Amino acid sequence: MPYHVMSDEEVRAFLDSTPPHTGKLATVRPDGRPHVVPVWYVRDGEDLVWTTGAESVKARNLRHQPWAALCVDDERPPFSFVTAQGPVTIEEDLDALLHWATVLGTRYMGAEQGEEFGRRNAVPGELVVRLRPASITSAADMAD
Repeated sequence: MPYHVMSDEEVRAFLDSTPPHTGKLATVRPDGRPHVVPVWYVRDGEDLVWTTGAESVKARNLRHQPWAALCVDDERPPFSFVTAQGPVTIEEDLDALLHWATVLGTRYMGAEQGEEFGRRNAVPGELVVRLRPASITSAADMAD
């Protein structure tokens, strides 16, 4: 087999990698059609956390069906990926939103811009979404 399934430690290291990868979030529309969109995410323990607008397609889908899949991949050789599937919770607390938006902004844009991103996005109408993985699929070094 040219690849290997990642250990739990390898999964955590991959998800926390620097520079960070984006996640590709898959949700299901009320009529059953799939919806996939890139998101910035951060790991909190075993959970994956991101923010979104309350009226976004993904937020509406998650209110209807609170399960999702988040695929994070490295598109560079030797190619690797982690996909987490599980239930999601949605939170509207502005203090939590400020915290997570700042963490996300810092991770993806650096400390100086992270605080600005957090303040800009910690407003009514934004949400914190948390995915608790029920299953994880991974593969590392797929082209070796």
